[in-house]
Order: sequence, then C-alpha cells, then structure tokens
Amino acid sequence: MTILQSALFFGIIAVTTVLTRALPFLLFPSNKETPPYITYLGNVIPFAMIGMLVVYCLKNVSLCTFPFGLPEIIAIVVITVLHLWKGNTLLSIGAGTVIYMILVQFVFI
Repeated sequence: MTILQSALFFGIIAVTTVLTRALPFLLFPSNKETPPYITYLGNVIPFAMIGMLVVYCLKNVSLCTFPFGLPEIIAIVVITVLHLWKGNTLLSIGAGTVIYMILVQFVFI
C-alpha cells in the first residue's frame, strides 16, 4: 500500500472506532430515559451470547468416538460447580479452561 492508502486505511479505522464508542452515548444520553426495547436487549443479549458460545464450542464434539466428549463434560462440570460454589465468573472460566487443556493435552491423548 502507498502512504496515502495507509493513511486513509488507518483514518477510516480510527473514525469507525470512535463512532462505535461514541454512538451509544449520542443516541441514548443520560438525561433521557432509555427505550424499553434497548433495556430488554441489554438484559437478554448477554445470556443469548453465552448460549451461542456454548453451542459453538460443543458443535464438533463427537459422543461416538474416543474420548466421547469426556474432556468437555468434565470441564463443564468444573465450571458449573466452581461458579455455583464461589460465584466468581473469572475463576470458574479460567479453571475450566485450564482443566480442559490439561485433559486434552495430557490425559485424553
């Protein structure tokens, strides 16, 4: 890319980034009430995203061939138990990831 193309490329990226950060504050200022539909989306989307991530992560797990999904099941159980016990999302996801990686790298080879 030429210098002009590079400058335009990074300029467009910078403007787009600033707009995506500022647009919610411009559309929904703090002195006005947030529309109910936006509040509803704010309450529903995080759970929908987690559900989509779980489905995406488990979509290629085969229950018919070795290791029969055992690393994934064990990691999910660890995440669930830790989250219910401690209530710390970062701890449960981090520990579940570490357990899963240990299982697939060293146990279920």
